[in-house]
Amino acid sequence: MPESLLLPAGLFSLSLAIAAGLYLFTARGYQSSDSVANAYDQWTEDGILEYYWGDHIHLGHYDDPPVAKDFIQSKIDFVHAMAKWGGLDTLPPGTTVLDVGCGIGGSSRILAKNYGFNVTGITISPQQVKRATELTPAGLSAKFAVDDAMALSFPDASFDVVWSVEAGPHMPDKAIFAKELLRVLKPGGILVVADWNQRDDRQVPLNFWEKPVMRQLLDQWSHPAFASIEGFAENLEATGLVEGQVTTADWTVPTLPAWLDTIWQGIIRPQGWLQYGLPGFVKSVREVPTILLMRLAFGTGLCRFGMFKAVRKDVNKA
Repeated sequence: MPESLLLPAGLFSLSLAIAAGLYLFTARGYQSSDSVANAYDQWTEDGILEYYWGDHIHLGHYDDPPVAKDFIQSKIDFVHAMAKWGGLDTLPPGTTVLDVGCGIGGSSRILAKNYGFNVTGITISPQQVKRATELTPAGLSAKFAVDDAMALSFPDASFDVVWSVEAGPHMPDKAIFAKELLRVLKPGGILVVADWNQRDDRQVPLNFWEKPVMRQLLDQWSHPAFASIEGFAENLEATGLVEGQVTTADWTVPTLPAWLDTIWQGIIRPQGWLQYGLPGFVKSVREVPTILLMRLAFGTGLCRFGMFKAVRKDVNKA
């Protein structure tokens, strides 16, 4: 290689090594519920995530087989698809719903506005509660509070429906999480959950490259562990509070386009990070490797997008 090209190539390699080192060194691994709350507080305060993802901090639904969609519309479609899959579209107005891990309230507002439900959204992040409340029009039957999904503050049998989207990976004990979701559900009530899941490694152990990829997916976004679809269904049934069996589905295909679409939004709409200058650019670019790793994991079967539906048993019946 000519000497004139060695310096630029060397600088590029050095820059890449430094960037990789910083990415790994600044990982936001799970430490406690406080680390999760702090991460979401920061994202909510700076507004970059809301600029790109709108009201919905979850993946979109692009149909099966997938079709091209507006990024925000795909997230709205996800809420309606989940409501239909869970049978919530047949429930009457006034149905009480607990939205566990409500973010800034996008799903809660749709469930209240389009279905007439009385929704309570809870999150571990005070800033998300503040923003969700700001975004909710007066008169809409949706309210928000800080609460811990591992120890919900509500009495037993408080809600007709419990709803949760992509909150499970932040829960350190999936069995306790499963019990809390069902505990606050009325007998005959419906639990519907959508979550990121790892392949069941009891059936097919993780191989040499899957282990470090999974480690980064945990460490970068403050996740203690991903459950498998099979494992979390077992957690729910082990509570003894499920009528019959848990219904599951794999929505990896209709949600898969959301990962690359997320990166594309930052390219075609640079205003979101430009308004925050260099810090906004750095913060946005820093997430790209994790998003690409997510796309790799879900595209190769290391991860799956799991759907869960359960009906609460009446334990007082003979």
